[in-house]
Amino acid sequence: MNIDLVVTAPVLPRAGETVLGHDFTQVAGGKGANQAVAAARAGGATTVIGAIGSDAFGVTLRARLSGAGVDTSLLRIRYGASGVALIVVDDFGENSIVVAPGANATLADLTAGELAAIAGADVLLCQLEVPVETVTAAAVAARAAGTLVVLNATPVRALPDELLAAVDLLVVNHLEAAGLTNLPMVDVDTGDAPDGAVLVDALLESVPRAVLTRGADGAWYGDRDGRLEHVPAPVVEAVDTTGAGDAFTGALAVAWGEGRDVVESVRWASAAGAASVRRLGASVGLAGRQVIDELYAATYCTGADE
Repeated sequence: MNIDLVVTAPVLPRAGETVLGHDFTQVAGGKGANQAVAAARAGGATTVIGAIGSDAFGVTLRARLSGAGVDTSLLRIRYGASGVALIVVDDFGENSIVVAPGANATLADLTAGELAAIAGADVLLCQLEVPVETVTAAAVAARAAGTLVVLNATPVRALPDELLAAVDLLVVNHLEAAGLTNLPMVDVDTGDAPDGAVLVDALLESVPRAVLTRGADGAWYGDRDGRLEHVPAPVVEAVDTTGAGDAFTGALAVAWGEGRDVVESVRWASAAGAASVRRLGASVGLAGRQVIDELYAATYCTGADE
């Protein structure tokens, strides 16, 4: 979890280029914090396991999580800096991000209280902004307790076999999928990104279920039982796409934990992701359950469904 330092600018700067920006804002963020807030706003009873620094940013992070209804009783405080993300958002809503992990890198050796919280949960939602050894230990503990494990494998890195064996559902975007599968990010002949179905099929060699997100192009779900479906994204005007993936993943964990069909969960999560891009700031834009329900109904429910 991080403090996001966000600057808007006409375009994203290239290497060595200075761009005159528009506005600056500071918001609580980081994938763990964003997904915890997203899950809480989507109606899930959410407890966060993580670490913040002893600085003012840490105070802000805890307050933001608590204010969103997230249980922070297991949040560790480490002497030193909290995680920080430097983010530039251009006029088209696209972004560029650099993260300094700070206290996130110190999260290790899960406590008895943390293990008990994992065992008592319906879903364990993990990211890779903390040490992968800690993520693996949490996932293995969840699998042993019968808790569903959802892994958002970002920032992308090599994943140990022990972690992959404990994952029930993998969630990645197309760039992360390419990194995990060693497939090219673009087709050498056409210049296009690999087809979503191809990427999902490659991911299923490592995990039993996978969701591939592709922004405005929607999401693909596949599993080893042969199910493969494309879920189109709701059409909205994008202001800031920074937190869309976190909104999607947090809502997906809530919906699946509630017992919904997994593809139906992906549709509901897609509505949450789309709703989040309409405001500046990753955690600020995260939508509540009513907003998600409304966009979901407007996008996916036909007269025949109702």
